[in-house]
Amino acid sequence: MGRRSRKTQPKAPPASSVVVIPDDDSPEDLFNSYANKATRTIEPEGIEKLCSDLGIEHTDVRILILAWKMSAAKMGYFTRAEWQNGFYALRADSMYALSRALTELEKKVRRASKEEFLDFYTYAFNYCLMEDMQKTVETESVCELLGMVLGLQFPVQAGKLVEYLKLQTEYKAINKDQWSGFYRFCTEISYPDMANYEEYSCYYPAVIDDFAEWMKEGKA
Repeated sequence: MGRRSRKTQPKAPPASSVVVIPDDDSPEDLFNSYANKATRTIEPEGIEKLCSDLGIEHTDVRILILAWKMSAAKMGYFTRAEWQNGFYALRADSMYALSRALTELEKKVRRASKEEFLDFYTYAFNYCLMEDMQKTVETESVCELLGMVLGLQFPVQAGKLVEYLKLQTEYKAINKDQWSGFYRFCTEISYPDMANYEEYSCYYPAVIDDFAEWMKEGKA
């Protein structure tokens, strides 16, 4: 038997690049496959499986975008109604369509208008409030969220804000006003020279003033 030429040898793709996305289940069937049968809700374990099937990490911004489009109320949980809302909003009718829609939507969010991006940015913080009366998010979690969300449009500023928050010791948690201030800083202040900072400084929470001072002192 003759030797097969190297050129005709089939070449398998690397295992890490192969993502199997089922395309034969309806949104309802998919919900049932991920949901806890007792609670009829997709819980953290189900979301991890969803991420695995989509070929993304559970920290990928696309899963947060999905929660946003679902108008999911509780972090780590998707109700049947929320799931259906998300598929409808994304005009998806299968897992494959969902995967493509999320990838395209991530690109759109990166270049979204100020109003649309602010809606997503505000939602991201509220989504992290786990308890009914919770008003703040721990700074460690905020650092991850800033990189994931603010980093879509302002990667340099987000990186410096994260660097500062990790170094400072005064702010153990961040509230909604401070979170909003981070975004306003990025849209209003000339960066990195911050030449117009004094013009806006009276409108910012103290954490922004402290960050600006840290930048001016050349500690960045």
